[in-house]
Amino acid sequence: MTREENEKRLEYLKGIVSRLPEKPGSYQFYDDTKTIIYVGKAKNLKSRVSSYFHAEVDRFKTKVLVSKIHDISYTVVNTEEDALLLENSLIKKYNPRYNVLLKDGKTYPSICVTNEYFPRIFKTRTINKKWGSYFGPYSHVGAMYAILDLIKELYHPRTCRQPITKEGVEAEKYKVCLDYHIKKCMGPCVGKQTFEAYQKNIKQAREILKGNTRQVLRDLKEEMLKLSEELRFEEAEEIKRKYIALDSFVSKSEVVSQTIDNVDVFSITSDEKLAFINFIHVSNGSINQSFTIEYKKKLDETDEELLQLGIIELRQRFKSDAKEIIVPEAIDLDLENVTFTIPQRGDKKTLLDLSIMNGRQYKFDRLKQAEKLNPEQKQTRLMKELQEKLHLPKLPFHIECFDNSNISGTDAVAACVVFKKMKPSKRDYKHYNIKTVEGPDDYASMKEVVHRRYTRLIEEEQSLPDLIIADGGKGQMEVIRQVIQDELNLDIPIAGLAKDDRHRTNELLYGFPPIHVALKVDSELFHVLTQIQDEVHRFAIEFHRNKRSKRALQSELDNIKGVGPKTRDGLLNVLKSVKKIREANLETLSDLIGPSKAKIVYDYFHT
Repeated sequence: MTREENEKRLEYLKGIVSRLPEKPGSYQFYDDTKTIIYVGKAKNLKSRVSSYFHAEVDRFKTKVLVSKIHDISYTVVNTEEDALLLENSLIKKYNPRYNVLLKDGKTYPSICVTNEYFPRIFKTRTINKKWGSYFGPYSHVGAMYAILDLIKELYHPRTCRQPITKEGVEAEKYKVCLDYHIKKCMGPCVGKQTFEAYQKNIKQAREILKGNTRQVLRDLKEEMLKLSEELRFEEAEEIKRKYIALDSFVSKSEVVSQTIDNVDVFSITSDEKLAFINFIHVSNGSINQSFTIEYKKKLDETDEELLQLGIIELRQRFKSDAKEIIVPEAIDLDLENVTFTIPQRGDKKTLLDLSIMNGRQYKFDRLKQAEKLNPEQKQTRLMKELQEKLHLPKLPFHIECFDNSNISGTDAVAACVVFKKMKPSKRDYKHYNIKTVEGPDDYASMKEVVHRRYTRLIEEEQSLPDLIIADGGKGQMEVIRQVIQDELNLDIPIAGLAKDDRHRTNELLYGFPPIHVALKVDSELFHVLTQIQDEVHRFAIEFHRNKRSKRALQSELDNIKGVGPKTRDGLLNVLKSVKKIREANLETLSDLIGPSKAKIVYDYFHT
């Protein structure tokens, strides 16, 4: 698009904006192909839409959106609530490119109560309102099955799928099934249970599904007392059984307070790309619904904007008519006959905290699910977390860690392990024989190895690490710093993993002077850091053992006068070990190396 064409476009759009009414409504932006690319809502259409064309708009994504707009349309409504409802329905219908994307990870199950002569009650993922009434959806499948099991235990609704009619029952067209014989169905199809009694049970089951368990308990208690007064004790005992079962179920549910009734609770948990809005409905003092939806951000939407959209979406989905909504902070939303509450303490604050906890848990679960499908996502998250904890200038893609190993200064060695993307890169591992240090001096050994390592990397023009980790505390860190900063003039961040009195790694150190970095010892990041530490320790000890074993193996044969390297190697190639050479008889040795040398070796081990 040329500059003249762009100016003409903006002039046309500003002309539309100047004619917009100062009333609530929804507006739609179109691109050059007449496709809706954004749907919004506003209390004041003229004020809201004109804000997109102000020169001081500094959000990059908003500028990109404005550059794509070629036409604007709008719909005026009576209230802000109507504007939100219209915006929500248009977003669902057109799925505009720049609007937040509502992501339902899967179709959650609901409970259906059919419209049949004798209704059935069952779980389903298919919604067809011609079949019956639906309750849900249930994000927690276990809770749904608990309610279904309770209804089956209390009311024994039929499970057969045959279409039962009034005429068929009167004509004795049907026969009872196995459920009747095992007392899981009362036999309404053959008149063993009256139509009125069956419908009464279904009515109470509906109230339980709505969350009105307290009302059902009150009705059962009244019926039980009435039957007792009429001396109908067997029927009263059956009602008592139902009352106890329902009361036990209610006592296990999340009871908040008997004074809280018909209240909605909303909270939001978000990051740069996603937002998770949790909804809890409370009726008769107990929670009967909890659900979380996920929005994918497109234009750096604020938490307030997303929470407004989520409130409308979830209240529509669950057909909530609650007159009070509990939210974590004030939002600019006016719903008819609805009060917004921001609790600071008490039962309502407990509810809000529970909603926030559910939202965070859902976010964590979704993150884990995504990381299973894409392991690199987890590695990137851990690198970002480490970068934030240590305030590193860039992601620690390449990490190196050093460790020493010796016994009283003998066979002194060191090792360097390399981790890339938080995973071991074993082809880059290096081990070193200590050359310049006599005796058990860990600091001097570390200094030698670090100097050798990075001098060579510089000479060979290889990439340097983004972070160096010392397998030790402040002392090891200072030795590495002296080499890196003072001697080689390199700018590489250095961290340390310090141990407690029980030789267990318990803290991460960083900076000079080193300070403790707040990191939970049971966190994923801490586990990865200790994995790096364990790996370098393993690699160093393995190399030290191999060197010590090799020296021990060779010195035993090298100490025999008259036996040179050729004879020694000949024996080891055949007999494989010093132990087998020691146990071999003179005849065997003579066959291998001749009688004279065989006698020398045999006498050495047997005198």
